[in-house]
Amino acid sequence: MGTEPEELRQEIADTRADLSTTLDAIGDRVSPGRMIERRKNRMSESVQSVRDRVMGSAHHATDTVEGVPDQLRQRTQGAPILAGAIAFGVGFLVASALPASSAEAQLGSTLLDKAEPLKDELVGAGKEMAQQLSAPAKESVEAVKQAATQGAQTVAEQAKGAAQTTKEQATTPRVEEIRSQ
Repeated sequence: MGTEPEELRQEIADTRADLSTTLDAIGDRVSPGRMIERRKNRMSESVQSVRDRVMGSAHHATDTVEGVPDQLRQRTQGAPILAGAIAFGVGFLVASALPASSAEAQLGSTLLDKAEPLKDELVGAGKEMAQQLSAPAKESVEAVKQAATQGAQTVAEQAKGAAQTTKEQATTPRVEEIRSQ
């Protein structure tokens, strides 16, 4: 009997300790100050994670951009035309990304004014050429049409002749076969 009360006291003490720990955890969990602290920690971890991803991406993009000239040099080695075309393309992209200066805009306007008469001349020459080529083109179309019609007639006549010959050949042996019986 002596050991039972001692064991019970020990179990009660253990249960109190467990309850105390549980109540502390619950208190910590529902404490407004701790809730705010946990939220701040989660938010700062999220911001850090996003920053790490962005900085990592930016670093990767910087490495990629920095490596482009070396990659281009390696791939175009021994192909000067390709290197020139790539350089032209890159220059064109850079030029299209930058706004035109006032001098460039003025020069462009001047060129458009000077090119207007040339445009009219080219349009007139194109119309004249189309008119001149129209008659020969019509004649060519007509000749092709006639040749196609004649070819179709010839094929039809040959088909009729072949059909007639086949018919005659098919009936001739039967007549001779019938006579021989």
